[in-house]
Amino acid sequence: MSKRILHIAPCDKFIPPFIDFIKNNFSFERHEFLLLSGMGEDNLVKSENIYLAKRTVKDRFKYYFRTTIKMQQADKVILHGLFDIKLVLILFFTPWLLKKCYWVVWGGDLYVHQLGERNWKWKIKEFFRRPVIKNMGNLVTYIEGDVELARKWYGAKGQYRECIMYLSNVYKELDIPESISEITNIQIGNSADPSNNHIEALEKLLPYKDDDICIYVPLSYGDQIHAKKVTAQGKKWFGGKFIPLTHFMPFEDYLGFLGSIDIAIFNHKRQQAMGNTITLLGLGKKVYIRSDVTQWDFFQELGFEVSDISQIESTLSESDKQSALSNSIKIKSYFSKENLLNQLEAFML
Repeated sequence: MSKRILHIAPCDKFIPPFIDFIKNNFSFERHEFLLLSGMGEDNLVKSENIYLAKRTVKDRFKYYFRTTIKMQQADKVILHGLFDIKLVLILFFTPWLLKKCYWVVWGGDLYVHQLGERNWKWKIKEFFRRPVIKNMGNLVTYIEGDVELARKWYGAKGQYRECIMYLSNVYKELDIPESISEITNIQIGNSADPSNNHIEALEKLLPYKDDDICIYVPLSYGDQIHAKKVTAQGKKWFGGKFIPLTHFMPFEDYLGFLGSIDIAIFNHKRQQAMGNTITLLGLGKKVYIRSDVTQWDFFQELGFEVSDISQIESTLSESDKQSALSNSIKIKSYFSKENLLNQLEAFML
């Protein structure tokens, strides 16, 4: 008999494409989706096995009641992120369900242990999260270092399931014309979230402020107070060479923007911005990240060549171009739809 698979997720922007991928490649009738209202809901195609809870108290109550019942009935439960403390509470009081749960680690749901504000609310949430994560049956990610952190911080015992999970992590082939400009286009960060550590990254570029560079900083979503602070500092240090991107770009336009970048700097202190990093490496761009984050080890183990943020340069060398070609080939192989399908089949069938 076919196994019933329950997906529990916020309706983020990459959930509707994931649902379409499941619909096109698996027996869709076996899958049921319980979704909380989010930024991706406008792209959601209605179906009898997709339930979307709006932001009303009544809808939320029905959602959590349905979630509790459906998790009991399902053969497998896929938890897309573990941010929702109400869901954590349900699992805390129904620990027998954890062995059939698959936690898809999004990043912030893990690193809240390290980076969350250590107040009484954090302590209460961690009290309930610890046994839930510890006894989670399966941990789904392609960054094995994040699994090791879950084991270190929470004593997680679940099986590691390697999977790139979402189409946002699949490399998209782009036809980018070769640039003949002598100006080096540099991208810093991927959002206005303070976790990008923009000012520190900008400071590392100060020795090159008189070079032919142009610094682009995506600030269209995230903390807008922080975005104004970054913009003010960037303009002060680099003048017209600093260009904040404050308006939301359609996806295709943003891909085109990434194609125009020569060097990208991601100064996050945790695993983050992987969608941007994957696309940029696939396009043959030079990417700087911190060497103390889990994706550094991931890239090293797979033979990708990324650069340490402590050794930033504003120019590209011939060896950079050779590394770019090697990275591009490996990105297209690992972050492919074929690999995603194989990885999903490994634990969904």
